[in-house]
Amino acid sequence: MIGSALGRRSVLAGMAALGIARTAHAQSPMGMARGPVAPTWPSLVSQYRYPDWFRDAKLGLWSHWGPQSVPEQGDWYGRFLYMQGHPMYEHHLKTYGHPTGTGMMDILNRWTADRWEPEALMQRYVKAGAKYFMALGCHHDNLDCYDSRYHEWNSLRVGPKKDIVGTWEKVARNAGLKFGISNHAAHAWHWYQTGYGYDPTGPRKGERYDAFRRTKADGRGTWWEGLDPQRLYTGGHMVAPDGIDSIAAMNEWHDKNDGQWVEHGPANDPGYVTRWLLRQIDMVEKYKPDLVYFDDYELPFGPVGLQAVADYYNRSIEWHGKIDVVVTAKQLKPYARFGLVQDVERGFTDHLWEEPWQTDTCIGDWFYNVARLNDRSYKTAEDVLQRLADVVSKNGNLLLSIPQPGDGSIDSEEEKILDGMAAWMQVNDAAIFGSRPWRVYGEGPTKLVAGMQNEGSFAGFTPRDVRFTVNKGALYALFLKAPRGSVSIESLGTRHWRDGVVERVTLLGGGTIRHRRDAAGLHLDMPASDAIVPVIRIDGGGIA
Repeated sequence: MIGSALGRRSVLAGMAALGIARTAHAQSPMGMARGPVAPTWPSLVSQYRYPDWFRDAKLGLWSHWGPQSVPEQGDWYGRFLYMQGHPMYEHHLKTYGHPTGTGMMDILNRWTADRWEPEALMQRYVKAGAKYFMALGCHHDNLDCYDSRYHEWNSLRVGPKKDIVGTWEKVARNAGLKFGISNHAAHAWHWYQTGYGYDPTGPRKGERYDAFRRTKADGRGTWWEGLDPQRLYTGGHMVAPDGIDSIAAMNEWHDKNDGQWVEHGPANDPGYVTRWLLRQIDMVEKYKPDLVYFDDYELPFGPVGLQAVADYYNRSIEWHGKIDVVVTAKQLKPYARFGLVQDVERGFTDHLWEEPWQTDTCIGDWFYNVARLNDRSYKTAEDVLQRLADVVSKNGNLLLSIPQPGDGSIDSEEEKILDGMAAWMQVNDAAIFGSRPWRVYGEGPTKLVAGMQNEGSFAGFTPRDVRFTVNKGALYALFLKAPRGSVSIESLGTRHWRDGVVERVTLLGGGTIRHRRDAAGLHLDMPASDAIVPVIRIDGGGIA
């Protein structure tokens, strides 16, 4: 069923009906790998197969770490510091100075990574169950966190003066993990436009921020000598007009213009898209990642995104003799199914998927926010393991971010969360790694709403919420909240599972569980326990 030929043929037929061509849409730039995969959706769909390693891995950990972690204020600091009235603007004004003279480029150089211990962190991640590791390659702040050939604003010239991605790659592979890189840079050109704005009110009213003012010549004799700020800030593509005189009006202007999430490039700078492609190809060629994460709805820049994926797949054939890599993207349309892996950011699905997929989430904010530590608002180990069980039961993987401050450490609460995950894995990992979905994903009263970015409205699971996996001939039932006393699993009754025979029920980390079975369900006498996400193993006949 998984990634079935029938489903793939249906997608290809649908493409033909829509007139989606099988030929390339654009000329391939020099440096692209040659091979059988063409930069078209039909070529991707017809040739791609989901790697077994990804289907087995189930859990990845992500270092979503870069210069926006330095202020310890959370996500999108590089955009919000330029929006008067925003808490990040107020923090920046108080801590670093007015954004007319001190902006995001100055924050880049404050990224020190002076307490970063990648080997020790990787050991924690492996104990917590990670089978693959993701490094942040470049976020919307447009700093390449690697030895970038085509972009001078990179972590070897600015900030830590280190190849962050390259170091993570070596450490992850030495630990036996698959390695991935995330690329968010396609959105930098519109995301950064607030830096070309100004205060609409107050004593600095109308004075343009540093992105508008700084030139390469201004860097003589400074730490950024030889670097062009316009290459970082991407140029003034949608500059707020003069004369806006209220914060509300300025916010409205940005929301309607540069605040839209678009997948095309700037009309007045086609070179931006070309440079993005060169940077992406360079990153893939240097580090040979097993997985590439695009922070995009489908692919960035239309045919150029297709060129990037075709290049990557063809390189994989050179490296492995087959396409043995993964590209994730979001909001895939039907014609893109089976050509990529769909990612569901901070969201849920309400059904068992035919093909493998991934959800990505974070225990706090994507970039480190010290408020999460101070108010104890991180996801708990139980929250994480509940999500893992739910996602795996529906044929998915979980990619989990553990935010790091600018110095590269993790805080004490994050250590506790990872330790809690590690303790659970020592007992229950057989229910996760290498498993496959059962005939139904589970049961219970909690109804999840499918979609992205909807975690905030989730009220929590109950002891009656159960998820199923199958591994090496055994059926596993994962209770998302620990039940006490007598409990029944309706899906395992003879009314629903007629061909199944239950011979033995065992609590992982415990002992044999007394059980009986009838049409209404499998009835268990569970011991009193405060364990998080307890798991039972069911042995018998007709399970697979």
